[in-house]
Amino acid sequence: MLQPVVRRTWAPRSETPIQYSWDRRDRLSLISAITIAPRHRRLGLYFQIHENNISSEQVIAFLTLLHRRLRRKFIVVLDQLSAHRKAIRLLQAAHPNWFEVEWLPPYAPDLNPVEMVWNHTKYGDLANIIPDDVHHLRQAVTDSLSNARSQPELLRSFFRRPRLEI
Repeated sequence: MLQPVVRRTWAPRSETPIQYSWDRRDRLSLISAITIAPRHRRLGLYFQIHENNISSEQVIAFLTLLHRRLRRKFIVVLDQLSAHRKAIRLLQAAHPNWFEVEWLPPYAPDLNPVEMVWNHTKYGDLANIIPDDVHHLRQAVTDSLSNARSQPELLRSFFRRPRLEI
């Protein structure tokens, strides 16, 4: 879920900065994948933005689109969120040859490169941005992730932090 994040900022002495924000009950949920081309080791970033919590049906739809895009069997590395487990169980029953699954240990976001993407977006690009509404937030998130997608070295850095080899 992405909501406005207020970070420490500069202000003139004795003038507390005030930032007004929209209703915090509005939020965005995101699903994404970092792909690695098997031969050339090129990295890709795919994402979808939703206005509700991600369900297993949305995970299935995302992985189906990813399979269509990649057009080959792939390895999915996921945390153990219940929506992920349910989606994988259903997809493996319907399409056993689409992918293999590797599960991250429970409660280990520091091992997940996609979590590094979220940290970069939320605490880097979107820090102190107070959008007018959820549509403005959606545009800011899209711009940030699209920018990250076009920076292969940035994507590689998301694997270096948890010390994962590409």
